[in-house]
Amino acid sequence: MAEKFLMPKLSPTMEEGQISRWVKNEGENFEANETLAEVDTDKATMEMTALSGGTLLKIIKGAGETAALGEPIAIVGKEGEDISALLSEISSNGGAKKEAPKETPKEEEPAKAEKAAEKAPEPAPKEETKPSAPAATEATGGRMIVSPIAARMASENGIDLKSVKGSGPNGRIIKRDIEAAIETGAKPGAAHSFTASQTVGAAGYRDENTSQMRRVIASRLAESIGPVPTFYLTVEIEMDNTLSLRKQINDTIPEDQKISVNDIVVKAAAMASMRHPFVNSSYQDKTIRFYEQADVGVAVAIEEGLITPVVRGANLKGFGQIAAEIKELAGRARAKKLQPEEYTGATFSISNLGMFGIKEFTAIINPPEAAILAIGGSNPTPVVRNGEVVVKNIMNVTMSCDHRVIDGATGAKFLQTFKQMLENPAMMLL
Repeated sequence: MAEKFLMPKLSPTMEEGQISRWVKNEGENFEANETLAEVDTDKATMEMTALSGGTLLKIIKGAGETAALGEPIAIVGKEGEDISALLSEISSNGGAKKEAPKETPKEEEPAKAEKAAEKAPEPAPKEETKPSAPAATEATGGRMIVSPIAARMASENGIDLKSVKGSGPNGRIIKRDIEAAIETGAKPGAAHSFTASQTVGAAGYRDENTSQMRRVIASRLAESIGPVPTFYLTVEIEMDNTLSLRKQINDTIPEDQKISVNDIVVKAAAMASMRHPFVNSSYQDKTIRFYEQADVGVAVAIEEGLITPVVRGANLKGFGQIAAEIKELAGRARAKKLQPEEYTGATFSISNLGMFGIKEFTAIINPPEAAILAIGGSNPTPVVRNGEVVVKNIMNVTMSCDHRVIDGATGAKFLQTFKQMLENPAMMLL
């Protein structure tokens, strides 16, 4: 019997998912536990599998579309079944409709229009002697309409969207157009030289569906900066001894095992948090939860936003083990292959932007954690020591604290311990 296939819960924090791509096409059969589609959740791309075998009779939510948990995204059943009643039910409930962006009320064509365009006969290629504006731009007064999957394919293959002519509804650039551009070897457009007499109009633009990760980041950060009473503490740390220790270690180990300053920072922060339990805790309304080990979230920048893989029990691990775990987790984070348990449940987090030349910044707490460290770069700086001006490698660290569990003195004492460990790394052996 035909039935609706609902958007499943693929991660602990997932509230909705965005279809990355359908692995199975309409009319194809599948077995139990076989992957039907790939879904972008808040932190990773997950495989959506079938609980039992059947036929994919109808795709309700196409690639790039978003569905809430429990919302119909397809109809499955036996081949040849009548699904008109189910389609009518879904349509009447609004489950098959795509919500249009408020700023572009004219764009309400659902994914079916694009799909119909995909199935249409491929037009014969035309030779053009001059570059012309894509139909998408002409149809919308300078605005470029691009489907999410087409935008992603163009980015991955270095295709300049301005050189692509859209064949979808209203000149929309769709998957087929990018595939054609790839086959013909389209390259990014050459730079155009302007003269003083030329008039440049308003910049064109294109809208892409917000990724699930970006939506969750926006939601969680808004949740943090409002309800969480946050204060900030900044400290300067002399890093000369830590840099010397890192060099000594790296001089004795293979290239693929070398450690970074950030690995040492993670270890020091984890150990310091165990000496100041309120830093390694979370506010639970009527209770304060104290964690028995330091599970450190290490912020990793990826194409669509930010994710914090977790180094479990970092206070118990050596520099080499921490380095290996961070490299492996960061690699899989960028490939969107992390499992939910690998990026949730940190007891506090570290965000390091020093490698980008950032000297100092503040980071936003990721609830329910009580603190996050913002690590700046380590730079040679003139300082006064014993009445003389000397050059030391100084690193600025700013701690964002949840005032519900961390008081000013508590945060200051934690930073004092953290500073001592980095300025005298032997303390981490105690």
